[in-house]
Amino acid sequence: MFEIKAKDNMGRVGVLKTKHGDVKTPALMPVIHPRKQEIDVGKYGADIVITNAYLIYKDEDLKKEAIEKGLHELIHFDGPIMTDSGSFQLSVYGDVEITNKEVIEFQELIKTDIGTSLDIPTAPFVDREKAESDLEITLERAREAVAYKKEQNMEMLLNSVVQGSTFLDLRRECARELSKLDADLYPIGAVVPLMESYHYKDLVDVVMNSMAELSDTVPRHLMGAGHPMIFALCVAMGCDLFDSAAYILYAEDDRLLSTRGTYKLENLQEMPCSCEVCTKYTPDDLRAMPKEKRRELIAQHNLHVSFAELRLIRQAIYDGNLMELVEERCRAHPALLEAVRHLGNYSKDLEKYDPRSKKSAFFYTGPESLCRSEVIRHVEKLRQMPKKRDLVILPPSRKPYSKFVSGKLGEFYVYGAQKELDLEDTDFMVLDIPFGLIPLEIDEVYPLSQNDAPKTRDVDAIEFAEDFISEFVEYYDQVLIHKRVVNDLELGLYEKSDFSDEIRYHKDDVKKVKAIADYQFGVGAGDALFSGNINIEKSKKTGKIRHIYDGKVLIVNMRASDSYLILSKEGAKRLHNRMPYPQNRVVVNKDSEPFALDGKSVFCKFVVTCDENIRAKDEVLIVNEEDKLLAYGKALLGACEIEQFQTGQAIKTRKGLKK
Repeated sequence: MFEIKAKDNMGRVGVLKTKHGDVKTPALMPVIHPRKQEIDVGKYGADIVITNAYLIYKDEDLKKEAIEKGLHELIHFDGPIMTDSGSFQLSVYGDVEITNKEVIEFQELIKTDIGTSLDIPTAPFVDREKAESDLEITLERAREAVAYKKEQNMEMLLNSVVQGSTFLDLRRECARELSKLDADLYPIGAVVPLMESYHYKDLVDVVMNSMAELSDTVPRHLMGAGHPMIFALCVAMGCDLFDSAAYILYAEDDRLLSTRGTYKLENLQEMPCSCEVCTKYTPDDLRAMPKEKRRELIAQHNLHVSFAELRLIRQAIYDGNLMELVEERCRAHPALLEAVRHLGNYSKDLEKYDPRSKKSAFFYTGPESLCRSEVIRHVEKLRQMPKKRDLVILPPSRKPYSKFVSGKLGEFYVYGAQKELDLEDTDFMVLDIPFGLIPLEIDEVYPLSQNDAPKTRDVDAIEFAEDFISEFVEYYDQVLIHKRVVNDLELGLYEKSDFSDEIRYHKDDVKKVKAIADYQFGVGAGDALFSGNINIEKSKKTGKIRHIYDGKVLIVNMRASDSYLILSKEGAKRLHNRMPYPQNRVVVNKDSEPFALDGKSVFCKFVVTCDENIRAKDEVLIVNEEDKLLAYGKALLGACEIEQFQTGQAIKTRKGLKK
């Protein structure tokens, strides 16, 4: 029913399959009023819409027509339709004249594609007793709806809504209990008041705590979120679907949506975008029109802006620069900026879903970038890497740094016990923003060379580098810090070294590939892979390492775009023999074993378990439950998703080991 096509952080491009067609996510579902709708939203880009089943149920004429003709003909939309159960009316009026079973049965009767149980929307910041009471009813009704759907063998997909107000433990409890059910989608409800009051920081808490317990195998829908200003942030947190009547409600009030906020027509001197409406009409033209015509045109603009933003977000996911877009969009309002900074507290949750290598370079856009997955991951990897006795810290230069470091390296200041420098027992690293320190041996690995930051550093970046260096030097007996680094960071308590002018860096390709292997596969991988008569072949055009052999036997290839190592048959065997179980492994069941040996792709439903550190695009070993090596290939999903999905490919197998 749902398949992931591309990912970046928790954001994903997916396909939701329904009986009235497939929907590419993330997607916006414009709200269609069953009686008042006058705009053909499909004409302006809507692949799926949402309407209110309870309003239809309460109107005898609409009810009769919906039962006779079906929902799609009633609202004149051929694509997938989701229906709300009346929960909105329940939150506004306190009661509805329909039971949970009745509304489920009615949604199936009128042939909705995605129905919703009658949850209890609990407003933010209510007292805990009410939140717990409402949550109990919501869970009871969700269980009843799922059981009733199975009992009646219904075709429609079913929403089960996450509630719990702003009590984060209740949100997690609700999401955890709902994930035990066999529902098809999980909306996150009762968040509109947070968005209307600009409590975006609280929205981050609600969404991230809900996501922590929801299954990755189904779409997640943020109910009532319809302003394009927040789409990027919410997609980065894992939201796949949005719904809103904002496009028409704002138009009724002569307000135009944009990714930077909302414009009042009365204040406009210029039209805000390049859509058909904005290029054809001026603000004066719109102000002079009859209300009905003006409302329709502004609604068209609002839909255009919303769908354009979602297209941009999907492309950002494909390219791997979603967080740059998030950081850009969240500068549109101080409350959004606070929200994206608060999202940094969930960096480890985001990292679990983030591929290690991407198409786009890493661009530092501000202090928020210091909390991105790439930075968190590098810092953790660097802490795990084997350390030598001494450390030399160099200032940044052109990238890749190792290519442009040569000769005498200049004046240094010393930290720790002063000893004669042993170049064979010294790590050479470069100060870098935003990655702290980058060892020269691994500096070509993505994103350590594929990144850029302003030359004028902000205070947060300087403090980050200072703190990182202060912590990292404690691993070494002696640390020599280049004079430029000390001056740039205003580091104190260092004495000038007497032998600094003699320091030179000597490139060693074998050490380089071993360090990359340790960084990519884990400490010990370098020695595991590169023993024997190591022969390194480089590109004649670029000088980059291309192939690494033991004699004439290929061990690995090095990918030119990101310098990650691609295993050969021999490399896979060596890695498997030396690296402990379950490191770098995907374990498949007996049914899948012969297909893996034949080099066929591994599907999620055949995976028993896998290394929790696997991320999408990682090189992995495919083994059986006795840890026999069957094949090797590239992960298409991260460990979290591989273990949860029961459909779709998990690993694109490169080669099976069938004799």
